[in-house]
Amino acid sequence: MKARNNRRNFLKNFTLGAIGATALPAVVLAKGTSKEKAPGARNFNDTYKGKDISRIAFPIGGIGAGMFCLEGTGAISHMSIRHNPEMFFEPAMFAAISIKGKGAKVLEQIIPDWKKFGQRDAGLGGTGGATWGLPRFATAEFKARFPFAEITLKDATMPVAVRIKGWSPFVPTDEDNSSLPVGALEYHFTNTGTTTEEIVFSYNARNFMRQGDAGNAVKPIQNGFILSQEAITNAPEKQGRFAIYTTDNNTVVDHCWFRGGWFDPLSMVWNAVKDGTVKSNAPVEKDAPGGSLFVPFRLKPGEKKVVRLMMAWYVPDSKLHIGDDATTGFHKPWYSSKFKSIEEVADYWKDNYETLQKKTTLFSDAFYKSTLPPEVVEAVAANLTILKSATVMRQYDGRFWCWEGSGDNWGSCHGSCTHVWNYAQAVPHLFPALERSLRNTEFKENQNADGHQGFRANIPISPLVHNFHAAADGQLGGIMKVHREWRISGDNEWLKQIYPAVKTSMDYCIRTWDPRKKGIVEEPHHNTYDIEFWGPTGMCTSFYLGALHAISLMGKSLGNDVTEYTSLYEKGKQYLETELYNGEYFIQKIQWTGLNAPDPVKAQSFQTQYSAEAQQLLQKEGPKYQYGTGCLSDGILGSWIARVCGMEEPVDVAKTKSHLLAVHKYNLKKDLSAHVNPQRPTFALGNEGGLLLCSWPKGGMLSLPFVYSNEVWTGIEYQVASHLMFMGEVEKGLDIVKACRNRYDGAVRNPFNEYECGHWYARAMSSYGMLQGLTGVRFDAVDGTLFIDSKVGDFTSFISTDKGFGTVSLQKGKPSLTIAYGTIPVKQVIVSGKSVQLT
Repeated sequence: MKARNNRRNFLKNFTLGAIGATALPAVVLAKGTSKEKAPGARNFNDTYKGKDISRIAFPIGGIGAGMFCLEGTGAISHMSIRHNPEMFFEPAMFAAISIKGKGAKVLEQIIPDWKKFGQRDAGLGGTGGATWGLPRFATAEFKARFPFAEITLKDATMPVAVRIKGWSPFVPTDEDNSSLPVGALEYHFTNTGTTTEEIVFSYNARNFMRQGDAGNAVKPIQNGFILSQEAITNAPEKQGRFAIYTTDNNTVVDHCWFRGGWFDPLSMVWNAVKDGTVKSNAPVEKDAPGGSLFVPFRLKPGEKKVVRLMMAWYVPDSKLHIGDDATTGFHKPWYSSKFKSIEEVADYWKDNYETLQKKTTLFSDAFYKSTLPPEVVEAVAANLTILKSATVMRQYDGRFWCWEGSGDNWGSCHGSCTHVWNYAQAVPHLFPALERSLRNTEFKENQNADGHQGFRANIPISPLVHNFHAAADGQLGGIMKVHREWRISGDNEWLKQIYPAVKTSMDYCIRTWDPRKKGIVEEPHHNTYDIEFWGPTGMCTSFYLGALHAISLMGKSLGNDVTEYTSLYEKGKQYLETELYNGEYFIQKIQWTGLNAPDPVKAQSFQTQYSAEAQQLLQKEGPKYQYGTGCLSDGILGSWIARVCGMEEPVDVAKTKSHLLAVHKYNLKKDLSAHVNPQRPTFALGNEGGLLLCSWPKGGMLSLPFVYSNEVWTGIEYQVASHLMFMGEVEKGLDIVKACRNRYDGAVRNPFNEYECGHWYARAMSSYGMLQGLTGVRFDAVDGTLFIDSKVGDFTSFISTDKGFGTVSLQKGKPSLTIAYGTIPVKQVIVSGKSVQLT
């Protein structure tokens, strides 16, 4: 019940700010830029300026290690390092420079207007509002080249050019070095004047780790300080350290800000900054309000200086526990198994900085060599930030565990939810070992002897209590994903070990949802819309066919008899393509009688209660929350999952394409001003565009269709776009991507935080599937085959495999592979069905 309460509370409380106008569509160019869309509108995959930096918050941190965000202005916010999202935690920490005789400024742009009023600290507490009244630079520009972010600050009164480079390690296939609790801000200064300048750089931070009146201090570390909080009696999770330090041996450290009431500490800090004072104060035993470090230097005209500011954190305990077995304890992060102290983390970061930066740059350079449309490159990269957000976690043994998204100050919808993470295609390619750990959890701890699979894992990961429905799309999708992980890894032994559990799962699905063995999902089936569909649906039957095909391929490779599965597949395919196809798109046949399931009024459900008036509606229209004759954007989703899991389309290609064209025709709206959405409208509304989850162009809309039906979800927008691209309908796919990315323009929404039931929502990583949709690039490690099937002619695109990454190019029908890191052991190349040689 905890899972359902978690989601219910979130749905009640999760809202975001007002929505404004969107930009006009971009025109695609070949080299990853876009023509001017409209006066003042930003090009995709380009620099953010002016109003478009207002909402930017770019995550920095490690996979499952927590994060902070570098805002478009240069400020630090979203400080979430205590194993819990804290979306509005903006600690009072800031960089500044003082130039002798010229003044002092915080190394940020002036505060965006939206921050000036709201629930924020006025100066007495520990949030960033206390610093907003300090002088700042006039303008900023922001450019993302994930995982790097670059900010350029300008101010006519300051004779220096300032560039800030923020980043944290991200090396595909190296999940451990990509999971470090660290980040860095490099401050680059150039003297643009005609005289030598005497400058003092400083970094200043209130002790935001403080958790009470006892046990807090600012401790020493070479060339910096550690904001510290000791464990409190009966609260070990309060313990935490945050180190801020440089590699400059001229660094001077103030370990204790002025102690006093009111605004005394920060006032005295700024007095030192503006005067260019370099303060050295030894650590005190307790109650230091904060700490500062100072780096004095001189710059001749044209001379440059880089200050490398490094950050590391260590919070080894939490109070996070989900599950019925209290003996499993609380979540402990993976990094606490590798490092025993903040000093070990900081030393590792300092000692390996250049190596990790070089490897991370190899990834970023390879990714951005892409010639694919800029809106696609932008969308994929923007959603890779999810892997640095508080949405994802790694437990002590290194296994991956995730929320669906991040609430404002809580994890939203727990347990690596299978029907949401179905859509996410980035992790299996970038960090295959982490993705395989999800499959191991699903088919071991989450599955019982009967094959029932819970769709939400405990944390710490432990066997589930099976007291709710399985999710049909989640469990069937998991079977297809085992096929994907096998083909990506080439690990036949892993497949052999997990296959018995996969077979048990498949057999459960047949017994539960297709007991009459028609080859269709007929019995009521729980799904990603948090309700049960009654009667066969195109959506979940396409999952069923994909899963039957996947287990047939896997079973055959192991020498097993798969006759039953292939027979069901053929029967189900025939039914789906005739009975569930209306000549243009796939539909649902609502059915609630003649089934094994009890009356809908008596059936167990998540949120589906039947009042007296709802029972009257049941007799008239059938069960609540169906889609019937509607054109569902996810209506053939299982076929897309099959494609991105390394299989052929399990459903007739022409009919699948027709469905997708209908979704584009009926569900993509350029303007939502007249659209009715009584659900969660802030995802897209007003004069914005977006892809609706469902429409009823041929009539038959129910009084109460499935919940969320009137909404716009970016994860569904991208899966439809990707599927259209697979079908050769590239421009129609791009129409959807442009509508989505125009909403996340930086002025109204954060371009690096596509939200649904939470910030940094996992479903949006369906965007990664567009790389394969446009190029057909896929490496099959089982037989060493590189597949290419371009829908865009000549191209260069990023590829990541189990052992390495690089780029694939196709020029005049001739393929080439450039390996940037690791190995990609290609034995043969298939281009659009024909065997060719690499050049």
